[in-house]
Amino acid sequence: MVLTGPGLRAAARRRLPRFVFDFIDGGAGDEGGIRRNRAALDAATLLPRALTGIDAPDLGVTLFGETYAAPFAVAPMGLANLVGPGTDAALARAAAAAGIPYALSTAATTSMETLAPVAGRSLWLQLYIGRDPAITEHLIGRAEALGITTLIVTVDTPVPGRRPRDVANGFSFPPRPRPRLLLDMALRPRWALTMARGGVPGFRNLAPSAPAGGGSLIEMMRAQSSATTDWDTIAALRRRWKGALVVKGLLDPDDVVRAAGLGVDGVVVSNHGGRQLASLPAAITMLPAIRAAVGPEFPLLADGGVTSGEDVARLLAAGATMALVGKAMLYAAALGPGGPVKLVAGMRDDLLGATIQLGIHDWREYPSGG
Repeated sequence: MVLTGPGLRAAARRRLPRFVFDFIDGGAGDEGGIRRNRAALDAATLLPRALTGIDAPDLGVTLFGETYAAPFAVAPMGLANLVGPGTDAALARAAAAAGIPYALSTAATTSMETLAPVAGRSLWLQLYIGRDPAITEHLIGRAEALGITTLIVTVDTPVPGRRPRDVANGFSFPPRPRPRLLLDMALRPRWALTMARGGVPGFRNLAPSAPAGGGSLIEMMRAQSSATTDWDTIAALRRRWKGALVVKGLLDPDDVVRAAGLGVDGVVVSNHGGRQLASLPAAITMLPAIRAAVGPEFPLLADGGVTSGEDVARLLAAGATMALVGKAMLYAAALGPGGPVKLVAGMRDDLLGATIQLGIHDWREYPSGG
């Protein structure tokens, strides 16, 4: 049986130290954004069409010049290897095997050079634009050299989010050996032994740009969250990047229309998983108005608490072209290297069943969809 939803989360919680689980699972402020994401997905209903005679729907989607086997992707996630050594690679392998995209974070714990042969054409790169343009240019140049053709620029992190669970746990990176942290790790000996063998993960994509003399990579990462990023920045990046450019972290329809007007190829409608500001609306709540504003053809990706194929169906019905799956993938990785493969397969089967149940041959035909 493939675990999804609350069962998968509970299983991951049993496997991971508290500080790691809370880093993955937690959100900003009172975590109202996380609860709102889940509540909005749960509240979304789907209207079936009966007697359509469809038993083999087409789940494929063509996006940014590539055809993918299903309309969901692995979202960009930083510090994934805190779950265990090789987690980034396990996510990339799962995506490549399933024929879906894998978005590698700037804050990944495995370099894009290491993952490019694993992910192949599935590999996208997520970019934070910070205060130092040389770091941004270096990341883009490396992506070009590897043949990466889709760049996702995240714009909803002008400052680092304040996450109370991380504060309470004294979370830092690399972890500092405090008594509470040592006890936490001792209570999960399997995780601790695995990490001891694999070594402390680091920000591998940023390592080549580390300051001379051993400056802090965590401070570099924080500097890549910059409130100075504006529309002129996006316009300049559009001129610089010749591949598909996607802006991640927009919720206002007017902002999405403006991004489309600058020539970006798609937008990720997102509240950053409720990890930046607790009071933001859920992506699925904003999708219908955004879809109406930009029309039926403009690619809209969306995220926010997706844990099952039916959640993917809910986002597609609200107007998304593709869904991004984040922390559920890390929960699955906590169960072992094969966890992400099983989750992706289970989500695809779940989506296939929901699509047949709804009488849909192709999601592009769904009246409210993208």
